[in-house]
Amino acid sequence: MSTRENAAGSLLDIMHASAVIPVIAIDELAHAVPLAKALVAGGIRVLEVTLRTAHGLAAIRAIADAVPGAIVGVGTLTKPEEFAAARDAGAVFGVSPGLTAELIAAARSSGLPLLPGVMTPSEVMVARAAGFLQLKLFPAVPAGGVGMLNAIAGPLPDVTFCPTGGISVETAPAFLACDNVACVGGSWLTPKDAIRAGDWARITALATAASALRKVH
Repeated sequence: MSTRENAAGSLLDIMHASAVIPVIAIDELAHAVPLAKALVAGGIRVLEVTLRTAHGLAAIRAIADAVPGAIVGVGTLTKPEEFAAARDAGAVFGVSPGLTAELIAAARSSGLPLLPGVMTPSEVMVARAAGFLQLKLFPAVPAGGVGMLNAIAGPLPDVTFCPTGGISVETAPAFLACDNVACVGGSWLTPKDAIRAGDWARITALATAASALRKVH
């Protein structure tokens, strides 16, 4: 089995570990560990910490060191050099909004399993040809949502998705009911006002509700 196949298998296991993968942007580093602990307490173990803020890598390192129950990934990978840095910080998988030849090469050289973003059937086919069978439909709702996923399932049945972008707790069950969806990505589990207030009990309650969505899939 090739390294890429091993990575794909590991990534599929990660996708099946949580019904919802929260998309996390850390504005204050001190929030990273208590936020991760609150999510894990609610049954959400797979966390995507994005590089959208200056604290992304430091937050990944802090969570990986202090929250053993968390499966920490890095999001918003857009540059090749970010892969090795995220891996060294403790990320065990990566997520990108799109896919380029440079990102493919970086994923292979770093050994970091990558969940690349796609939006069209052609992009799905390009990613599959490069060896990626687990993909992020992004942005999911503008891309066609559940209708697009069901349409893609016919000609491309071997691809599994984590749709992300515009999904809410109300619409997540319909996405999770798709045969080719393993999990969804969402930001509703980490509302900014709750994080700023340190309302970790609210975060845990949101995570608990998200964990229960697995029952409909």
